[in-house]
Amino acid sequence: MSQLSTRHLLGIKDISENDIQLIFETADNFKDVLNRPIKKVPSLRDITIANIFFENSTRTRLSFELAEKRLSADVINFSSSNSSVKKGETLIDTVNNILSMKVDMVVMRHSSPGAPHFLSKNIQANVVNAGDGTHEHPTQALLDAFSIREKLGDVAGKKVAIIGDILHSRVALSNIFCLQKLGAEVMVCGPITLLPKHIDSLGVKVEYDVQKALEWCDVANVLRIQLERQQIKYFPSLREYSLYFGINKKMLDGLGKKIVIMHPGPINRGVELNSDVADGEHSIILQQVENGVAIRMAVLYLLAGVR
Repeated sequence: MSQLSTRHLLGIKDISENDIQLIFETADNFKDVLNRPIKKVPSLRDITIANIFFENSTRTRLSFELAEKRLSADVINFSSSNSSVKKGETLIDTVNNILSMKVDMVVMRHSSPGAPHFLSKNIQANVVNAGDGTHEHPTQALLDAFSIREKLGDVAGKKVAIIGDILHSRVALSNIFCLQKLGAEVMVCGPITLLPKHIDSLGVKVEYDVQKALEWCDVANVLRIQLERQQIKYFPSLREYSLYFGINKKMLDGLGKKIVIMHPGPINRGVELNSDVADGEHSIILQQVENGVAIRMAVLYLLAGVR
């Protein structure tokens, strides 16, 4: 298999294990490129990519832009906060105006679940989902699984606990799909108010005690409390959340084994992770950031070959 089975990357649910393995193998090659003195390759020098972000983003947007520039693509950045969207322009009109400038690929983040899927049915360009509401964030899941593979040698057979705000997290759903396709066991852990109803129907274990989750897992992927998506109070206070679900070095030292700590960022230090954990020997958080560029280079390169 030398190319992806789909023209778009809309979600992990829509791609196969073979697609994921091809992305990983391609990212391995691009990671070698990123460690060279000259970090650019001419792979997409005839391709124009538009980054269309309807939600605020720092790491994802910068990671995609750097990946695009490392591949020598022409890049257009669009932010809804200073665009005609504020004047009532529709999503399709906005994108079609951009595509009229002969754009080949669109990387989009949107607050509405399904927005990239809707877009892919109405335009000719390749579409990459950079996060749609609380639905999916496929490139984050890919870089997380790639980082586990890099650290532990393989994803298959590993026990991964996703801890935190599962209810509002697009990262959690994409990670569940990706890890299961690669043969990992998955557990979700958090306050009962932050776990979706019927989450166990996805084939994951459910735990409400963070200490038990840490004792079970090989990898803990800790998620941020997404206060910006919460319309009501799901727990009394951040202090209480930290007391019952925050992870500190003392907890890790008492496990009797060494586990891997991950976080998609941004970290609420002192809430879900203490600094001695986020910056400690268990953490591969900065490796996740580095791997994000290689994974996004791989996705863009492979999609450009499926026109």
